[in-house]
Amino acid sequence: MTTRPDRRLVIVVRADPVICGHSGEARNLAEVALTRGFDDVRIVTWPLDRLEETGLPLKPLATVMPYSPGITVERPAPVGGYKIPDGRFQAGITGRLIELFTDGVPTVCLSLYLSPHTLAVQEAVSAARATGLPVNVTTIAEAVGSDVTDVVRACVEADRFGAAAHVLSSYLAQDHCVAVSDYTKEVIVEAAAAIDARYGTDFATQCERRVGISYPAIDTSAYLDLDPAVTDAVVRRRGLTRDGYVLFLSRLGTAKGVDDLIDGFAASMTHHSRTLVIAGRGPDAAALQAHAASSPAAHRIRFLDDVGDEEKPHLMAACAAYVLPSKPRPEFTETFGIALVEEMLAGGGPVITCATGGIPEAVGSTALLVPTDDPHAIAGALDEAILGMTDAHKDAHRRRAREHAMMCDRERVFDALMSRLSASAAPMPQMEPSGRVSAR
Repeated sequence: MTTRPDRRLVIVVRADPVICGHSGEARNLAEVALTRGFDDVRIVTWPLDRLEETGLPLKPLATVMPYSPGITVERPAPVGGYKIPDGRFQAGITGRLIELFTDGVPTVCLSLYLSPHTLAVQEAVSAARATGLPVNVTTIAEAVGSDVTDVVRACVEADRFGAAAHVLSSYLAQDHCVAVSDYTKEVIVEAAAAIDARYGTDFATQCERRVGISYPAIDTSAYLDLDPAVTDAVVRRRGLTRDGYVLFLSRLGTAKGVDDLIDGFAASMTHHSRTLVIAGRGPDAAALQAHAASSPAAHRIRFLDDVGDEEKPHLMAACAAYVLPSKPRPEFTETFGIALVEEMLAGGGPVITCATGGIPEAVGSTALLVPTDDPHAIAGALDEAILGMTDAHKDAHRRRAREHAMMCDRERVFDALMSRLSASAAPMPQMEPSGRVSAR
């Protein structure tokens, strides 16, 4: 006979194998939940074949680390046949959530990405309550980057009131609303204010009052105290040497600025003694490979498309510098920069990046900042970080970066999120002046 769980956490997200920092965040929150009294932890996500059809950048399945026992990944099948042109997969997710919400188990449901996940949660909660069955669910919605750029702000710019109202009203209907950075909240409030000014609604005031900040959750233990012998072995298998390469490890998309990095690397003195390693997958992989092939430094540039979760921290730890020259684009703006924090935790070379979106919150004062769309500035920063810093300077920089990055420790983030639930009887959770949960 199956034992009924006492307490459940459900996370709705685009989970592994999607290459996205928030799929990793979902994994990290799920792992911590097992140590915090949740005896049933479920990640509800999309079928693998549907993820492949979308064109999303995916990790090779063989490189995806298994979840701990006690975490169940559910990929509900679509509902309906060919007569339903769209929404079949979301209907599957919504239907499964209704089942989980009506089985009598006290449940916390966290959705990452407002569209479509928070929309599905809101529909599921409404339907579950309409059944007349006992429902004991508390919802948390986390707004991330593409929620703002792809959905809310795009709807405002296209004057699509209904679509914007759908997302914002579903967000605000959740018991608790958070965003991954102050920047993300600011853009949401700005977009909501634009809707209010045009249509007489009151979304901005509600967002300003209700949305708190919850930085992405990272498994810091996977990056701290790495075995140097293992790191050397990982690097050696890739034909690299410790401190012998500049690293980019993220999604290969236009907004990530990889083209500027290629040009900046070629213009630097660093390229005479180091290799540029570009690791990741994405829609612009072929174009970037062609761009690199035409570079004067082409013989010094390598692409890796099969880096797994276990290998990633070691490659970060051994690099001479990590570069993410992200730039704002209509389709995407970096609203935090999870990979930057991971690099800071791993203790590799200095981070070189741009003050785009929420990146300044991610790196604090610990990175070398360059203007966007400026390969020559990247060249100068590379030479400063690799050829100009003394070992003592690099060590001090590494310590400061790690200290700052610990704000994303998954246990701290999880506990701060859950503290909202215990404080829900109050008008608002206790906040610091910055808007962050004071328990952080």
